[in-house]
Parts: sequence; C-alpha cells; structure tokens
Amino acid sequence: MGDRKLTLVGGGGVRGPVFVESAAMRAAELGLDEIVLLDVDEHKLRLLGGVAAHLARRHGDVRVVATTDARRALDGADFVVTTVRVGGDAARVADEQIAVRHGVLGQETTGAGGFAMAMRSIPVILHYAELLAELSPHAWLFNFTNPAGLVTQALRDAGHERTVGICDSANLAQHAVAAVHGLDANDLRPEVFGLNHLSWVRAVRDQQGRDLLAPLLAEPRFRAGTLQRFFPAALSELSGMWINEYLYYYYFAEEAMAHTSSEESSRGQEVAGRNADLLGELARIGPDQPEEAVAAYRAYEAGRRSTYMSYAEPGTAPAGERTLGEGSEGYAAVALDLMAAMTGGPARYCAANVPAAGHIDALSSEDVAEMSVVADATGIRPLPIGAVPEPQAGLMRQVKLFERLTVRAVAARSRSLAVQALMAHPLVLSYSRAAALADDYLAAHHDHAGQWR
Repeated sequence: MGDRKLTLVGGGGVRGPVFVESAAMRAAELGLDEIVLLDVDEHKLRLLGGVAAHLARRHGDVRVVATTDARRALDGADFVVTTVRVGGDAARVADEQIAVRHGVLGQETTGAGGFAMAMRSIPVILHYAELLAELSPHAWLFNFTNPAGLVTQALRDAGHERTVGICDSANLAQHAVAAVHGLDANDLRPEVFGLNHLSWVRAVRDQQGRDLLAPLLAEPRFRAGTLQRFFPAALSELSGMWINEYLYYYYFAEEAMAHTSSEESSRGQEVAGRNADLLGELARIGPDQPEEAVAAYRAYEAGRRSTYMSYAEPGTAPAGERTLGEGSEGYAAVALDLMAAMTGGPARYCAANVPAAGHIDALSSEDVAEMSVVADATGIRPLPIGAVPEPQAGLMRQVKLFERLTVRAVAARSRSLAVQALMAHPLVLSYSRAAALADDYLAAHHDHAGQWR
C-alpha cells in the first residue's frame, strides 16, 4: 500500500459501491491508502457508503471514509472523481417532462435535457474544482458528472488544466475488438473522435498498424453482440465506423421522440423508482447484515443495466446480458486505468475528453473533444486524428457551438445566451422552443441555478 488518497465526489450515489470495489481491488497498484466518499446527502452516504466499505474490505485494508465535509474530503487528495446529480432524480424527471411538453428529447446528456443538467452541474463542479485547487493543487480531477464533455469544457475554460472527462461508452469498441481477438485492450490503438456521447471510432489498430475493427463491423454476429445492434447494417455501412450508442438520438430522432412521448414512465422516473426501492431495502436490512445489503445492491445493478436504452434494442440480445467488451466496472475502469498509468504503470491508450489541441481539424485547439489519448507519468495527451469526414465534422461543430454557448450562458447567468445555446442544438433549433425551454428550466431549477438575467 502507498499513501495516496482518492476522493469520490458524489460518493453517496448508486454508482459509488462499484467504483469503491474496483478501486480497492487495485489499491496496491495505485498506491492507495484512503478512499473518501463525499456527498451532501447524509442518508444516502450512510446506506450506500456502508455497502461500499464492506465491498472494499473484501479486497484489502484500504481505508474507506464517508463525509459531508468537502474540505476534509479534498485536502490531500491525489485523485478526485466527480459524479454528482445536482437536484437528484427529481430534477432529471423534471428535465424530461419539460422537454417532452415542448416536443423535444429530454435525455439527460443530449439536447434540451443536457442543457438543463449542465445548468445545474457546472456551478457545483466548478466550486469543487476551485476548492481542490486551493487544498490539493497537485491533484487530478476526473469528471464523470453529466453531460461529461460539456462540464469538462467549463472546467478547462475556467483554467483547471489537471482535468479530464471520462466515459466508458467511448472505449467500448476498443474492448470489444480486444475480446474478439483475445488481446489486452491496451495492446490496441483506437482512433476515436467527436464529442462526449457524440463520437465515432474509425479504426482499432493492432501494434502492426492493421485495422481490426472494419472487418468486424461487417459481421452480423459481432454487431448483434455489441451496442452496434442499435443501428441497422445499412447505417453502419454508410458510416464505415463504430457509432457511439447515444447517436441513436440523432440518427433516429423521430423514433426516439415517439418512444419518449408514448411511454408510461420516463427513464428518469424508472431509475428514480429503482433508486428509491434500493434505498428502502438497504434501510430495512440495516448495517448489521452487510452481505444481505451487498446482495440487494447487486440485484439493483443487474436490473438497472438490463433496461439501458431498451427502446433502441431490436431484440437481438437477451435482457440483462452484458455486451461484448463491456466490463463490470464501467467508468471506474477508465478512471483507474488512467490513474495507474499516471502513477508509474505502463502507458495507457484509450479515449477521454480533453482539449483537441490541434489534433482534430474540425475543432479548435481549446475545444474539449472525446478522442484518443495516451496517459503516462507525464499526464494525459491527445493523439493526432487530423481530418474527419464532413458529415461527422458538421455535426460535431454544431453541437460544440451549443456546448460553448451553454458554458457562456451558465457563467453569465444569461437567459439570452441560454436561448442561443438551445437554438444551436440540432435537436431543438426553433427559437420558440428554445425560449420556452429556457424559461421553463430556469423556473423549475431556480433553487439550483439561481437568478438569471
């Protein structure tokens, strides 16, 4: 064991136990001495923090501490992961309902719903980043708070350079190819470009430079075993690339909207119900029966995973079956792999959200992109992508304009910039919709967003 400290901001969330278990399993590799769970919700922190601590004890003697004191949590931290939901499940449900009322998608990271979540998330994450810069300026911040790329853009624009956005979706192609060929994923070199939840993988190359992805995308069996099953073969052929599953909301916008409008309960309502059931069950079980609490948590995780984007499923994969290349650790694996490389382990090749730094022709150097990176003891660096096809480049530029305007709107608390941001998004466009959405979101989330001008 070492003397490094890892802090999870939002440690009372439902993803906390999985993250802590993964970190505890790799504590020796990372030199971790302490994992701190920080949350503003004492009730959730007690229940889910207890599950997390019990899971950690199975894998060694790393210390797990739960606290509501941000200064205690961030002081002396070496790595900080942010995964918070400002406003809780109720805010997510409101985001969806407001969007649907105005005839647009309410998904929490995409379009109008993504704007509403960013409006609440950015100020909170910036507060933690500023506190971290004061208390532990050497620390790296790994942002998983959604919309992850947009929040990371705000952090970078505010001068927080030791910041990276992480998302497991961006790395699924690399891991799926590795699984098919029986390779370690880090022996492959993915070529990922785009924005968070708006990215493509044009190749996954072996160490001889051969692209192993293209032949697999032409195989129905491979596609059926991955999230590429969301898209018809004709679209895959048209693109010639692995398509991030969240592009379903763009490529099948009317289908996604029809499903959202007709369902009895939204995804947010479904998740809120599952979360409430889990917390009730953990409260019933109590702290004296940790194994029963862990079993309840595992059942919750399996149930939630089985319904992920279920409306996009053509029925080719059994409900709840893990897709090819999808690990049990999710975003935890991405963050921990990067940490391992940055603390002296082998260099790590993957995808993350970082400034493009001139490596994607379609974006400016300061634009945070979801792209190929390499991490080592010197930090995290983007890898060259160069030119990308114009259909992808055009969509990237339009959504990046939305992100840029959203960051400015939140910083200035400007309604007019909020309207411009929503108008820029290809899933909104209309001024009348954008203005009504901005007004409704500002009213619904006044307690978190404050007064805008």
